[in-house]
Amino acid sequence: MGLQIEHDNWISNHLRRRRGERLDVLNRGHGYGNQLFVERIWWMLVGHFHGLHPEYEVKDWRGRSYFVDFMWIVGALRIVFEIMDFGSHGTDRTKYRMDLNRGLFLQAQDCTVFYISLDELKENPSFILSALRSSLSPYLSAGDGNKRTVQRHYSKIERDLMRTAIRHNRVIRPTEAAKELELHTMTVIKYCRRLVEKGKFRAVARGVSGRVIYYEYVGSMQSPDLV
Repeated sequence: MGLQIEHDNWISNHLRRRRGERLDVLNRGHGYGNQLFVERIWWMLVGHFHGLHPEYEVKDWRGRSYFVDFMWIVGALRIVFEIMDFGSHGTDRTKYRMDLNRGLFLQAQDCTVFYISLDELKENPSFILSALRSSLSPYLSAGDGNKRTVQRHYSKIERDLMRTAIRHNRVIRPTEAAKELELHTMTVIKYCRRLVEKGKFRAVARGVSGRVIYYEYVGSMQSPDLV
C-alpha cells in the first residue's frame, strides 16, 4: 500500500485506541509539521509505521504529562522525534526552556531525542534524511515490522546486561547488576559468562586467585544486538 493509505490506517488505529486527553491531543497535534516529517523523512527512511507512536504521552521530572511529537519504540529502545517550529518555540523563552529541559530529562531516562527544525524539513529534507539514516541504521532492520519473526542471537537478559554495562561505563559488577535488574546474582554471572563466550564481554580478574571481579562490555555502542 502507498503512503497515504498506510498513514490513514496508522492514525485511525491510534485514534480508536485513545480516550480523553490523549485522543484530543492526537486530533489537534498531528498537524502540518508532523505530517511533513512522516512524508519526507519517516516513509523514505523506514517505509512503514510499526512501532511509531504519534503524540506520545510521557512524564517530565515533576511527574506531569506532556506529549512528544513521535516516539519510536523498537525492542527496548525509545527514540523521540520533536518537530521544532521557531514561531511556537523560539519566541517564547519559557516554553523554549521547558522544551529543552524535557528533552534533557528524557535522555536521562535512556531515551534518544532528535530535534528537527520545521524550516529545515521544508527546505532541506535530504540533510535530515541523511543524518537520521546514519544515526538509526543499527536499529532499522530490528524495527522492520514486515518481518514476522526476527532471529535473536541474544536473549533478553543478555541484551539487558549489555545495555546496563553501557550505562555504567562498560562495566558490569554482578552483585550491583543483579539488584538493578532484579535478578539473582548467580543468574547474572551465568549470562555474563555466556556473553564472554560470545565475544561481547571480557572477564576481569584480580590477584593470584584469578577471581573475576567484574565484566567489561567490549562490543559496539551502536550494535543492533542491543535492540
